[in-house]
Amino acid sequence: MDLELVWFGIVAIFWTGFFVLEGFDFGVGALQVVVGKTDLERRVAVNTVGPFWDGNEVWLVVAGASMFAAFPGWYATMFSALYLALLLILAALIVRGVSFEYRGKRDSERWRSTWTATLAVGSALLPLLIGIGLGDLIYGLPIDQSGEYTGSFLDLFTPFGLWVGLTLLALTLLHGATFLALRTTGLVHDRSRRLAVPFAVASFVAVAVFGVSTNALTDQGLIPGPLHASALLAVVAAGWATRSGRDGWAFIATTVAMATSVLSIFVNLYPNLMVSSTDPAFSLTLTSTASSAYALRVMTITAAVFFPLVLLYQGWSFHVFRERIRGPSAKTPVAAGVDNGHLPPPNESGAGPTAIG
Repeated sequence: MDLELVWFGIVAIFWTGFFVLEGFDFGVGALQVVVGKTDLERRVAVNTVGPFWDGNEVWLVVAGASMFAAFPGWYATMFSALYLALLLILAALIVRGVSFEYRGKRDSERWRSTWTATLAVGSALLPLLIGIGLGDLIYGLPIDQSGEYTGSFLDLFTPFGLWVGLTLLALTLLHGATFLALRTTGLVHDRSRRLAVPFAVASFVAVAVFGVSTNALTDQGLIPGPLHASALLAVVAAGWATRSGRDGWAFIATTVAMATSVLSIFVNLYPNLMVSSTDPAFSLTLTSTASSAYALRVMTITAAVFFPLVLLYQGWSFHVFRERIRGPSAKTPVAAGVDNGHLPPPNESGAGPTAIG
């Protein structure tokens, strides 16, 4: 068994899982200022990801750790090249996490609006910044023969990288809108469903350009490959399901669109791990950066034992918190003085939603 190829696939799966799971978290965080016109409505939106957001972020840690363990040469060069960008990502992650926890610490409109804004900005920046970094892997960065990054911070903002970041941001907003439509009722649900349609149009255009430009970079012609075609069809299906009132199918479709889009990055990157724009001969590959065969065998056994357990726990948590969270509707407006930071109404099962801010 070619364990180097196996671990390249595992790294791709971890990054895909991160964007599929944390993607709707990012979307909800960015959209809560749009779908929520009052503090109560914004809290209903945020509470949909209350049980999931911190657990979903673990996939990012695991993705980075698997790169470090399986391909230390790739990890060293990529994280050195993206050092300042990673600091921005880390700052956005910190601000976003703090926003969840601090938003409800004071009964002050200014305090709540500040943390609401930081949550929205951090949630929108993260898929954009991470997408730029992933896109740069295919487009190429100045790397010398020793695997050292020789460019500047501005060299990271390649045209293709920027478009990949915008594509993942558009998919994130679509993913978050369908998740909100699936998990809420009332005005928040209605606004989320309406937003999903234009986001589907924007995502279709972004994914189409992303597929064509990726094929042009990798000399595969202009016809989208199977993964890009699947992503385009999934976006169309998401828009159709949303207009038909099929919230569950719409969320499944955006999940497929996100997964196939992220997977296509790694499929088109193979057998490289990081392309050198200085000289293609200096590009990092699986064989040139992989750990020893013994280390990969031990890691494979560990992953085979624990990865299914993680998936079972993730599925169980979604099952436990599967009920919609009830929000105010146009027929039952919130009375004056009620929207003061107390918990939203209980969900449809009778249990209160997770309290966040």
